[in-house]
Amino acid sequence: MKISEIYEKTIRRGMEVDPRGVKAVEEELRRAKKDFEELKEKEKKRFDRERLVNPYADTRVLYGDGEREVKSVLVGIDMEVAEVLLADRLRERSNAIDLIIAHHPEGRAMANLYAVMDMQSDILLKYGGVPINVAEDIMGARIKEVERKLLPINHNRAVDAARLLDIPLMCIHTPADNAVTDYLQKLFDEKAPGYVSDIIDMLNDIPEYSYAASETAGPKVVCGSGDRKAGKVFVDMTGGTGGSKKAFEKLSQAGVGTVVGMHISEDHREEAEKNHINVVIAGHISSDTLGMNLLLDNVLTDVRVVETSGFKRVIRT
Repeated sequence: MKISEIYEKTIRRGMEVDPRGVKAVEEELRRAKKDFEELKEKEKKRFDRERLVNPYADTRVLYGDGEREVKSVLVGIDMEVAEVLLADRLRERSNAIDLIIAHHPEGRAMANLYAVMDMQSDILLKYGGVPINVAEDIMGARIKEVERKLLPINHNRAVDAARLLDIPLMCIHTPADNAVTDYLQKLFDEKAPGYVSDIIDMLNDIPEYSYAASETAGPKVVCGSGDRKAGKVFVDMTGGTGGSKKAFEKLSQAGVGTVVGMHISEDHREEAEKNHINVVIAGHISSDTLGMNLLLDNVLTDVRVVETSGFKRVIRT
């Protein structure tokens, strides 16, 4: 496969499993095109033209010619300078690495992470029943907060290392998070777990979570208890990073009984507790691994995967 083919298939699959639906994502691309056409010529030079075909600002080819052929990839959750050096060391040992694929964004994809958070408003509406005007209002302040936190980060370190060693590097963030969100939401909607403990059991039946449990990092109830009724289950695993803590009050009012997420801050957990919402943390690295596996099943063809940085390959197709 060529790098460009992997990238294009990644974006296409990310759109297919986007919780908002394909039509909503295509509308976002149309709006980006309209914004671009209305810019002055000088402003167009600074515009990220990938936005015209890729709605996920946190997913990019960060270094490397798209025409390069790929037979072997090094895949991990966090691929930073150390992992780039690892790839180079593997090449020295005749273990060919044609491309590094990170899950968590690096480079300009990290700098623009906040740009994908708008999608959380539509997800809160579609799956949480939160009115769109309320969802957009509570997310606005949170998006600005994340943007400010990203400003001082030295986000190009891994990209610079890849460039100096001439190892192509790309990151796949929201498309993979979309995949795990889609998979789990459909599972819970179909099986309708009666109790919070049933959610834990269902997660532990999934290989990625089962492995994490064997490493003492399995799913946990962090708000509520296993013997409480689950009620309506809302999977909160995509949209860049954690949303607004104000969402818990609105989700409770909309009838959500349990939130299943990758991770949660203490102030968010306290807000969930205050609003009587059960919270199950499925696991961060295990959820990211599940999302990457589901995505790569639909993207890679005849490409060898070398695992590192918390990623374990599980093939389902």
